[in-house]
Amino acid sequence: MTASTAEVVLPSPDFDAALAFFRETLGFRLDAIHPADDPAVASLSGYGLRLRLDRDAEGPPPQLRIASSEPSTLLNGAREVTAPNGATVTVVDAEPPLDLPPLDQALTIVKADSDGGWGVGRAGMLYRDLIPQREGGRFIASHIRIPDGGPVPDNVHFHKIRFQMIYNYKGWVRLVYEDQGEPFVMGPGDCVLQPPEIRHRVLECSDGLEVVEIGCPANHMTLLDHDLPLPTGRHLPARDFGGQRFVLHRAEEADWTASDMAGFEARDLGIADATAGLAEVSVLRQSLEGIDVAARHAGEFLFHFVLEGRMTLAVDGGEAQDLAAGDCFTLPKDLPFRISAASGPLELLRVRLP
Repeated sequence: MTASTAEVVLPSPDFDAALAFFRETLGFRLDAIHPADDPAVASLSGYGLRLRLDRDAEGPPPQLRIASSEPSTLLNGAREVTAPNGATVTVVDAEPPLDLPPLDQALTIVKADSDGGWGVGRAGMLYRDLIPQREGGRFIASHIRIPDGGPVPDNVHFHKIRFQMIYNYKGWVRLVYEDQGEPFVMGPGDCVLQPPEIRHRVLECSDGLEVVEIGCPANHMTLLDHDLPLPTGRHLPARDFGGQRFVLHRAEEADWTASDMAGFEARDLGIADATAGLAEVSVLRQSLEGIDVAARHAGEFLFHFVLEGRMTLAVDGGEAQDLAAGDCFTLPKDLPFRISAASGPLELLRVRLP
């Protein structure tokens, strides 16, 4: 039995010229042609695509996009050309460099009950945007939840990213990662660093799962891997993925030490070491009554998410804001800020790129 195939039909009134272009210029393979005495239809394949050149077909000129590992070798270095049949052919890099938009920092405060609400994202998960202006497209922070537990309709996938982490806020989730052993459960306070292009899959979760995910750049590509089964049967914790290592931080096993912010103690999530200093992530917990601490930062990114308790945030030139669990704030470089009136006790997730 012949397997089913699909072809993209390209109307080609100038059949001979179109056939020569797709074979000789673009390197498509000729698989079929007919009739023999006056060819009018040809089937070609290449770049994972099947084309059908048809002299008598009608329709608008199509657009063809070719992703090549050596784009300069096609079309004599040109990136776009019009084929003899009118088709627009564009050549792009198969592995383009990561696009980091220019950083555009701003003070951003997002409250749990603010307008905007929750939208439906990948695999049916609900997303709340924690940095609506995205720092000019450089960073994205999302509060993600799955109200109803059970199996998650996810696939093995990976991300083209510079930095990405997931902090488990509420509930539990079962995941599996490439070369990191068997599937595991991540509970409240646990965190993973997902290094660039590590394959992974979300398997199942509890009712009311909530996580905080932060990534750079904001607009990054998610790709599915249909060929790699997970788990792989290997446990390689030191494996390098784009200059980073996978991290699974367990809150119950962590040590609390003095923080660089007065009145707080901290548990480091191990991400600075695993990213060679690219990012630092910690949980800050109130250790003194009457916290009133002033600070500023000189880095690329500084984000806080209120995990528990309440606080007041004041910034130079702005009105003080009372914040509670589920609220968050992102601070631009060199803007003085003050945290006070902490109670609960206050607990903060802090993410910074120095």
